Amino acid sequence: METLTLLLELALTFFLIGTFTIGGGYAMLSLIQGEVVLKHAWISAGTFADIVAVSQMTPGPVGINTATYVGYDVLVQATGSPWMGIAGSALSTFALMLPSFLIMLLIVRFYRQFKTSTLYAGTMDFLRPCVVGLIGAAAVVLIVHTTWDGCNPTFSLVRDNFPDRKSWVLLGGGYLLARKGVSPIQLILGAGALGLILY
Repeated sequence: METLTLLLELALTFFLIGTFTIGGGYAMLSLIQGEVVLKHAWISAGTFADIVAVSQMTPGPVGINTATYVGYDVLVQATGSPWMGIAGSALSTFALMLPSFLIMLLIVRFYRQFKTSTLYAGTMDFLRPCVVGLIGAAAVVLIVHTTWDGCNPTFSLVRDNFPDRKSWVLLGGGYLLARKGVSPIQLILGAGALGLILY
């Protein structure tokens, strides 16, 4: 019964995230982190950062990949069964994609009718900066942990994501190499090799 309840909670959580996120996978990350790390405490901030890193390296949209890995991790931790993990992955992924699928069906149906509308254009103009803010928030939640005491926030570095100086050097080196045009695949492989050597 507890497993069924957890599956339903996962499905509802990812369905709501899929319904209210505009701007793609990166815009979803802050909402996913808020739900699975802060609200439900299904996984730790460090595990979430690892999941996001793997989601970025694997093919497919980062938001969907994150939902897949979170669903798997949560169910395996709760039940100890990889098969339940696969069920959690499938359900989380489906729940996240379903609202987008339904919304796109409606948009395709009515797009031609409303594409010249000033209300439509105004809505799109309003949503663009919101998307930029959501993507920025995704970066911030992976680095900074915020706690609230009434109206007073306290900020601290998420230590699990940056455990020592070596990780900061890897981050800085990766950034500089990316600026010089090194391909993402080479960066991923190089960072993985260095991680194996250093850790």
